[in-house]
This record gives sequence, C-alpha cells and structure tokens, in this order.
Amino acid sequence: MTALAPGETTPSTVDPRRPGPARWAPAVAGYALVAAVLLVAGTPVAALARWTGYALLAVLLPGTLVFRALRRRAYTLVEDLAMGAAVGLVLELAAWAVCTALGGPGWLRLWPLAVLVPFLAVPRLRRHWWVRYPTTAPTGWAWSLTGVVAGFTLYLYGSFLAVNPVLPTDEGQAQYIDLAFQLSLAGEATHRVPPEVPQAAGEPLHYHWFGFAHLAATSLISGVDLPTVFFRLAVPALCALAAVLVAVVGWRITGRPYAGVVAAALLFTVGEFGFENGWRQLFGTQATFIVWGSPSMTYSWVLLLPLLAALGELVGRARGVTVPPLGRGAWVLAALFLVASTGAKASTLPVVLAALGCVAAGSLLRRRRPPRAVLVAIGMTLAAQLFATVVLFDLESHGVTVDPFSGLRPYLPTDRPAGTTALLWVLVAVAFLLNLQLRLAGAVALLRGRRWRPEPVQVLLLGGALAGPAIYLLVGHPGSSNQYFTRTGFAFGVLLSGWGWVEAADRAALTARGRRLLGAGAAGFAVLLTAVQLAAPASTPAVPAYAPVLPLLCWAAALTAVALVLARCWPALAGRWPGLAGRGGLLLLTAVLLAGAPGLVTDAAAAGRYPNGGAYPAVPMPASRVEAARWVRAHSAPDDVLATNVHCRAVVDGWCDARSFWLGAYAERAVLVEGWAFAPRMVGRPEGPYAPFWDPDRLRANDAAFSAPTAAGLAVLRDRYRVRWLVVDQRVGPGSPALRALADLRYENRGMAVYRLR
Repeated sequence: MTALAPGETTPSTVDPRRPGPARWAPAVAGYALVAAVLLVAGTPVAALARWTGYALLAVLLPGTLVFRALRRRAYTLVEDLAMGAAVGLVLELAAWAVCTALGGPGWLRLWPLAVLVPFLAVPRLRRHWWVRYPTTAPTGWAWSLTGVVAGFTLYLYGSFLAVNPVLPTDEGQAQYIDLAFQLSLAGEATHRVPPEVPQAAGEPLHYHWFGFAHLAATSLISGVDLPTVFFRLAVPALCALAAVLVAVVGWRITGRPYAGVVAAALLFTVGEFGFENGWRQLFGTQATFIVWGSPSMTYSWVLLLPLLAALGELVGRARGVTVPPLGRGAWVLAALFLVASTGAKASTLPVVLAALGCVAAGSLLRRRRPPRAVLVAIGMTLAAQLFATVVLFDLESHGVTVDPFSGLRPYLPTDRPAGTTALLWVLVAVAFLLNLQLRLAGAVALLRGRRWRPEPVQVLLLGGALAGPAIYLLVGHPGSSNQYFTRTGFAFGVLLSGWGWVEAADRAALTARGRRLLGAGAAGFAVLLTAVQLAAPASTPAVPAYAPVLPLLCWAAALTAVALVLARCWPALAGRWPGLAGRGGLLLLTAVLLAGAPGLVTDAAAAGRYPNGGAYPAVPMPASRVEAARWVRAHSAPDDVLATNVHCRAVVDGWCDARSFWLGAYAERAVLVEGWAFAPRMVGRPEGPYAPFWDPDRLRANDAAFSAPTAAGLAVLRDRYRVRWLVVDQRVGPGSPALRALADLRYENRGMAVYRLR
C-alpha cells in the first residue's frame, strides 16, 4: 500500500484496468518534449539517437540491475529506474577510470558487459531482469513530475540553449568565461586519468573533476562530439534525472508520493525571491549559472539525492512510512555514493557530515547514545572527506578561507554610524534569508506540526538545510564559489519543505474541488507575480551599497502587508465561505513557497538582454579560433602537447588576465602554457587572475617560439616539453616569419595558423 496524496481516499496501487500505455504516457511525453527542445536548439538527430542509446544501455540498464540486487524488495518501477540511473553513473565512473588508466578508453563502450554477463549467467542474479511491482506511481504524481521536467527544460532553452550555439558561428561570438575551461576538463578526461590542468601540461588537477569524467565517458561511449554533449545533451539530462530523483527520494523518505514531487518543483520550478527584473545575483547565482556555469553541481545532486535515501534508512526511518526498506543494501549504496561524491563537488561531503553530526547531537540532547549506524555513517563520511582532501585536492584550499559573512558585506556601507550599520546588517541578513531560503518555509510547517520534536531522518534533512547556508556565511571565496554549499543544502531543504507542505495539506483535508481551486489559485498567483516583475523596469546600477537588496525588501514588505490584511479578514471570509475555515495556513504556506516563482522566467527573459552570462564575464569566442583548435584535434594524437601565443583574456596596465581556455577546450589536448588563472595553485592568490605564471622559464621558452624562434629553442619545446604543434593567433601576434622555415605550416584560416614541429 502506498501513502495517500492529499485528499485521496484509496491507495495508488497497481490498477489492472489502467492500460500499460497510459502508465508510460508521462515518461514518453517528458522524453518527447525534452528531445523536441534539443532538436529545436540544433542538436543533430543522430547525436540525440546515439545519446539515447548510451543512456539506456550503458547507464540505465546496468545501474538498474545492480540497484535491484542491492535493495531488499521492489516497490515502484520509477524508483528502480531513477536510483538505478544514479548507480549506473557511479559504475560508469569506475569503468572510465580503469579503461583510461589502461590506455584503452575506446574499450569503455564494452563496460556494461561486466554487469550484464553476470546477471545473465548467475541464476540468483537472473531474476532481476524481470520484476513485478506492487505499487505504481499515482497518475497525478507522474504528470506533475513530467511538468516539472518539461518546464525546466523550456527554461534551459530560453536561458541558455537558444543563445549559445554548440560551436561559434561567427567572429563576434561571446561565451561565459568558465564554459571553455569546463569543456577543456572534459576533453582532458577523454584520454588521461587522473586529469591534469589542460592549460599547463603536466600540472596536477587537484579539483572535483568527476562530473567532467562523466562528460568524457558520455562522448567516448556514445560517439557524440564532446561539444554537443557539453552544450546540449548532458545538462538537460542530468537536470531531468535530478528532478526525478528528488521526487522518488522524497517519496521514499516521507512515505508520501506528493512530498517528493512538491520538493522537485521547489528545486526546479521556483527560483530565488528577487523582484528586481534583472540578472543581478545578490547572494547566490540564478539557476542558469548553477546548472551551466557549474555542471559539477548538477552532477553532484544526482549522487547526493540517492545518498540521502540510503542515509535516511540508516539514521532511522520516519514513523508510519510504508515504503519497503532498502535493507542491508543501504550500506553499499551509501558507500558507493559517498565515494562518488568525493570528487563530484567539494561542497557535498561537508554538508553531509554536518547533517549526520546534527543527528548524533540530537541523540545526545535527548540523553541517548547515538545509534551505532549513525556513528558508522559519520565514520564513512569522514573517511570519504579525508580521501577527497588529501588525495583528490592535495590539501589545496582553492581559495576558500574562513571569512565570516563575506557574502553579505558587499551590501553594507562602511561610512555609517554604528546604529545605522547594525540596522543595515539586520536588513541584509533578512534579505539573505528571503532571497535564498524562502522556498524552504515548508520545513517550519513540518516542525511546528511535530511540536518541534523531529524524528532522526528529519533532523538529518534539517541539519543539511541549515549547514549549507551556515558554511556559506562562515567562509569566503574570491569567485563566490562558497555559494555551492547553499545549493547543496537545498537538496536537503526542499525534501523537508515538500514534506511540510503535504502534511499541511493533509491537515487541511481539502476536497477534490478544493484541490482544484488551490491549484488554480496557486497558478494565478505565480502568473501575477511574474507579470508584475516583468512589467517593472530593468535593474540599474546600484548606489549605495545596500541598494540591490531594496527591491526584494520592499516587495517582501508589500506581500507581508497583503497577508496581514487577509489574516485580519479571514474570520469574516470563512464565515461567508465555510470551506475556507481551517485552511488559511495552507494558503499562506503555498503563497510563501511560490513567492520566488518569477525567478526562472525573468532569468530566461534576461538572457535576451544579457546573453552568455549577464553579470558574469563573457569572453570572445571567434569561430576562427575554434575551427583551428578542432582541426588540431582531428589531426593530432591525444598525447600531443600544443603551444600557443594566447595567454590573456586582456592585458590591463601591463598585467595579463590569464583566463584564456579556448585552445585546450576545443582541441581537447594539453597546452604547454595557455591561461593559468584557474590552476588550483593559483586560485586565491591576492593578484587574482593577474598572478604571474609559476614557471617563468617554461613561459619564456613558449613565447620565444613565436616571437624569436630558433631551431634550438623549438627542439627544447619538442624534446623537453613534448610539444608537437604551435597554434598562432595572428591577431594577438603575427608570429615571426622564421617559423615558416623552422616548422611545417599545416593549417591556416582568416586569423589562425597551425604549425607542426619537425
């Protein structure tokens, strides 16, 4: 028996009268819409077909078989597939590492056989090929989740796909500055494990690079060109999978199907509460630049969510949950996802560890010894964090420092009296909570309904939801990357918030007509808020420092005033319409959770005015550069090293802004010295991106090859540094005429020349 949706009187069990096609219709419709959007965005039909085959046969199938073998009993098909896809990604990561380390990344296409053959040959495993499920997802749940996936995919189209081609089409193309760096990491991962910094050949990459290994594996297995994987296929697919995982994990943890789908809507449909009709990011980035500016964040969600399902079993299931437990397999799943999370995103494990610590602390406050399972889980997470810190990150801080409230200080003036400053601190702190945490208000409703005595699994979710923004406020980073702790905490918080909303809906005991009216009213409220924000004038440069938070605070005050007036009038309204009695709290909570609904719409609308990053730096990405780089990729060996005369995004007062990443990105080869600003050893330097390169001798040898080449100098590049190709941007520097006599010109276009060393 499944948990009931709000207002349901019968359980959503398998209905033999419900035809098979009807059960599959939401999934088919969701895939069809996502595929249609990708095709409209210029994705080749063959690439989409090959990627679909890869996803089904090399991720979903082996992962689902392994998940079925680990969990105790079957429950729903959608859970098996969603959790199985996450398991498949972990197995793919291990297969990629083995095949690449052995020098045969091409063999990666055969890795699923390592799972499929045993599941065909071993009788005890063979039964997992065909499973009967006692429960099917409610129709409304399935279509609601399809709507979340479809809506977010359309948002991705408006905010990114429609304004960013797979490959530049002209010399005036611009691109968000981080994208080429991320593409270069994926290209590096196609032929080396562990990856190195592509812009400085031989430099170790102490970074969370597992998500880029996934992109590389996707390209290697499917045969789809890596830029098409990066700019079209991977991110929409990971977002769709994350949305489904939120829904199924929320269902499993709470025992209530609609708690999961509400959580998915809060994470992927409701944006930040902003109200300024523009692109200014305030305390955290808008969703465009979470999912595109940092694909590793989305990849980490896909691993974190099933980890929460496993940890939710280990710390103690909520009372009344009828979903079958995972059993002992929860330990294996927790270990798998902890290991994979070590290099998925550096923000994951600290938040998980804090959440588990809250569970242990809660037991101690109740004068009980923490359960052994909780202590073991803490030990496993500590071991994973130690591995990440020492092995993957080599104790590099990546610019993270203890810098309390660094994210709030930019909005605080320094020349005000102490009393005024204190008031501004309070207002900015309130703005921070409203901006980033408002959609988690359902957690308050849940805890209040439980008389502030949460169960262990609720403490786990609450601990993660609080730890994310707490760590953000505690530490600082020169690129504001501390915001990713907040985004990790969201995965915990939306599950708790969706749980709270569903319990509030249960207490309200809405009739079928009441549910329809609530849905229509919620949609109308969201549309009204969006229309108001779109009609408002676009943002202008902010003066004084606190000006950016004023629109948010003013709108919050206005909406609060409306809520207070309605609360005053509510007894009279309930007397006129008795159906309103006892349901004001649910209406208020729904309105609060929807207050950020305009965020994604205005974000997508702003893409037309501020393409390729808006407030974020954009760099030129002329087609001639990309054409030359891709020619090198097609005519060079994976181990060939390139040299280039382009290092700087710009030169300011003689200082090089060393954020040039295009050659390593599109050539998918290591470059002797390109732009070095994002190398782990350089992040956090006081000079910022203008810090000089750490090996001046290598830089001089590189640059001399273009400005004053000699046979001896080119021989040093070839023999000591393994350089095989020289890529000259003739607009940056024409290169010495002597190059034509000392090296072989192999390619030339309107701005570029490529030489091969003899």
